Amino acid sequence: MKAKIDTVKTLLDALPYIKKFHKDIVVVKYGGSAQTSHELKVKFAEDIALLHTVGMKPVVVHGGGKSITNLLSDLNIGTEFIDGQRVTTKEVMRIAEMVLSGEVNKDIVSLLNSQGVKTVGISGKDAEFIRAVPKDKKKFGYTGVIDTIDPSIVLNIIDDGFIPVIAPIASGGKIGHPGFNINADLAASKIAVALNARKVLFLTDTPGVLDKEKNLIHTLTIEKVEELKHNGTIVGGMVPKVDACVEALRGGVKKAHIIDGRLEHSLLLEILTSSGIGTCINF
Repeated sequence: MKAKIDTVKTLLDALPYIKKFHKDIVVVKYGGSAQTSHELKVKFAEDIALLHTVGMKPVVVHGGGKSITNLLSDLNIGTEFIDGQRVTTKEVMRIAEMVLSGEVNKDIVSLLNSQGVKTVGISGKDAEFIRAVPKDKKKFGYTGVIDTIDPSIVLNIIDDGFIPVIAPIASGGKIGHPGFNINADLAASKIAVALNARKVLFLTDTPGVLDKEKNLIHTLTIEKVEELKHNGTIVGGMVPKVDACVEALRGGVKKAHIIDGRLEHSLLLEILTSSGIGTCINF
C-alpha cells in the first residue's frame, strides 16, 4: 500500500508542472549516450511520449556525430575536426545526410511510434524549413550556420497532433546544392526561438554545468554564464552548449536546461519535479 501511496504522491508533485506547461512547445536536443544506449533510447521515448500525452508539445532535434564518424570509418573516408567542428567535404556531406536524415532520424521516429505517439521525421531541407550559409567555406566546407528558419512546416506538424523529429541538415537554397551540416545544439536553439518555445533542453553526458570543484550548478543567469566562461570554469565542449542556451534565452525562450542524458527519465525529472536534476539557465 505504501508503494501505491508514493506513486500517487509522485503524480501529485508533477501535476502543477503539467498544468503550467500544458500546450507549451518544449524543444529537446537529443544526443550523447542517451542516443547510443538501447535502454536509454527506450526511456527517452517514454519521456517524450508522456510529455505529449499530458498536453505538452515536444519537438526533438537530434545529433548523430558518432554514427557519422563510424560510417565514414567503415567506408574508409577520412574526417577532420577543427576546434571541435567537423570539416564537411562534399563526400562527408553525403554521408552526414544519409546518417542524420535517414538512419538516425528514422530510428527515433520508430522508437516514438512504438510508444503510441504519432511522429514525423524531417530535416531542414523539407519545405526549406532551415536555410544556411557556409560557416567558412575554405576552412569547414559544407558545415553551415543558420541563416533563416521558416517554422510553418513544424507548426503544422504540431497542430496535426504529431511530434516533429528534426535532423540538423539545412538547405543551401539552390538547385543541386548538397545542403549544410549544422551543429545540433545551435540548431535546437534557433528552432526553439523560431517556434516560440517555452523551454529548450540539452541532453549531455555530464550532470550539467559544473563549478571548479566539479559540483553541479543548479541555476545560472546569462550574466553568471559569461562570468564563468571568462574565469575558466566553463570550458571545452560545455561552451557551445551554454552559448546555445544563452542565444535561445535572448531570442525569447523562457528557460534553457542542460541535463544528464545518461540518467533514466532525466527529461521528466527536470520538467515535472520541483528540484530538477540539471542546470537551469534563465535571465
